[in-house]
Amino acid sequence: MSDSPTYPLLEKIDSPADLRKLPETRLPALAKELREFLIHTVSTRGGHFAAGLGTVELTIALHYVYDTPHDRLVWDVGHQAYPHKVLTGRRERLHTIKQHGGLAPFPNRAESEYDTFGVGHSSTSISAALGMAIAAAQQGSNRRVVAVIGDGAMTAGMAFEALNHAGSLPTDVLVILNDNDMSISENVGALSNYFASALSGRLYAHLREGGKKVLRQMPTVWELARRSEEHLKGMVLPGTLFEELGFNYIGPLDGHDVRALVGTLRNVRKLRGPQFLHVVTRKGKGYAPAEADPIKWHGPGPFDPASGTIFKSAPSGPAYSKIFGQWLCDIAEQDPRIIGITPAMREGSDLIEFSKRFPDRYFDVAIAEQHAVTLAAGLAADGLKPVVAIYSTFLQRAYDQLIHDVALQNLPVVFAIDRAGLVGSDGATHQGSYDLSYLRCIPNMVVMAPADENECRQMLYTATTVDGPAAVRYPRGSGPGVPLQKEFQALPIGKAQIRREGRSGLALLAFGPMLESALHIGERLDATVVNMRFVKPLDEALVIELAARHRALITLEENAVAGGAGSAVAEVLCAEGLAPSLLQIGIPDRFIEHGSRESCLAAAGLDTASLSNAIEHWWALQIRDRIRSVGSA
Repeated sequence: MSDSPTYPLLEKIDSPADLRKLPETRLPALAKELREFLIHTVSTRGGHFAAGLGTVELTIALHYVYDTPHDRLVWDVGHQAYPHKVLTGRRERLHTIKQHGGLAPFPNRAESEYDTFGVGHSSTSISAALGMAIAAAQQGSNRRVVAVIGDGAMTAGMAFEALNHAGSLPTDVLVILNDNDMSISENVGALSNYFASALSGRLYAHLREGGKKVLRQMPTVWELARRSEEHLKGMVLPGTLFEELGFNYIGPLDGHDVRALVGTLRNVRKLRGPQFLHVVTRKGKGYAPAEADPIKWHGPGPFDPASGTIFKSAPSGPAYSKIFGQWLCDIAEQDPRIIGITPAMREGSDLIEFSKRFPDRYFDVAIAEQHAVTLAAGLAADGLKPVVAIYSTFLQRAYDQLIHDVALQNLPVVFAIDRAGLVGSDGATHQGSYDLSYLRCIPNMVVMAPADENECRQMLYTATTVDGPAAVRYPRGSGPGVPLQKEFQALPIGKAQIRREGRSGLALLAFGPMLESALHIGERLDATVVNMRFVKPLDEALVIELAARHRALITLEENAVAGGAGSAVAEVLCAEGLAPSLLQIGIPDRFIEHGSRESCLAAAGLDTASLSNAIEHWWALQIRDRIRSVGSA
């Protein structure tokens, strides 16, 4: 690529209508330009990368054949939707993606009429597309509906629930399986293995026996295939599973042959009923470093396109994820009952070292958060000590299992909740805004929020000593730089820590990483500052004591104010009949959009400057009202 690349075809396309004016013979050249544009643009700012490179031809073909936005195109997760954004009028703004005020990181209904369904979590596309297809039939519309889902997302139960429903209906819907052998980490599990062999067409010589072996692990599907000798012979055909689910299977098809895709899609568009098109693509296609290591290039920062060097800013200290990963290895050395579980986030949760050192005690269950939690419950029920490493936003997907399978049975499962609070560039779908609220209302739960790196390490250890479920929630990025204590020390359950005694009559009750800002503000206002440590059980005795000797309390948390840690403090005060002035500060009752973590904190009013202004203004009002009340008396 040149230093100043030009895109003579791409620059003339401001909408899919412009794309459809091109002769079909020019589409391969357009694909080349679009791929070069993605490489050049993402290299300047970073962003989701390898997945989009793999869907260039598929995206062109879909918008070329289908009358979007009248026809509905639903992307799963959206990591692969950058080409879609470029072709739908957002080319000139692609460099702003994931930045504050810029393009959303995933398809977003508020951003474009071409983004028919907002996404961020996986495996939703088939359900959403089926809903749209049913709506079209109900409304007498001739619009077509297409769902594009990766083979990694197909490991989630929700995708199969939707397939099972769609295949039982006469509804016109097309499901496209983008088979690239990848989600974010490598795909795992029997279904993924089946897709990689029995569906991709790469191992046809071994398909017959391999297909039987895989299908035996799925009793319902095996029974369907076993019903006749014809079905047994049919196992060598890639579409057996989807044909049995009620779909007309087509494929596999080379996902990088844009003209073949166009021809096939034209034919499929005329067909009635549920259709399943299987395309085989390569994640990172067209950029050698990304093809060689698609995990590394899933979402890189800025990089040099020529050398493939990713530029990384020097971290201020070890990230909380790294603290967790090291702790898990250390505790596993001491306790053979420790088991590590992740739902397809080995790299993000820093489980790489653990997976290498303890392969028999490491389970990546793929994109299946519900299964991850109930698997942990089963392990705990028979004497092991499972640790579920999961992002706050993804634990939401397993809430029923958390309540029903873990907490109700009071099973000792440790939840290491990463990316709690505001995470930044992935935006509203990934902000960990609600875990304190949805965890603290569950009986038997112990919920901890560390203020620094060493406290995180010791809380994780403390969680393993609890005879029941325990959660430690920690933020994205690095902490304040507190040295780690190698020896493990269990913290007293439900006990807070006064970090500063003040004389002004104001007490700041900080939960988790809010402590650092609270200490700075406490110095200026001569306020008492408390590291609350535990959200549940709350240190009620200390809260009551603080209320008795302070005129006002302020709670600070990086969680939704509604139902959060501050609400727990308010409940204690109300129950005791205490009425000090109380201000609860946290994430406001709105979705915080994408940007840097710092800009997201500022948008929520949780950066140090905003906190200082809000607290000082509120405290000044309390002092003024007190002076007035004394004067009137």
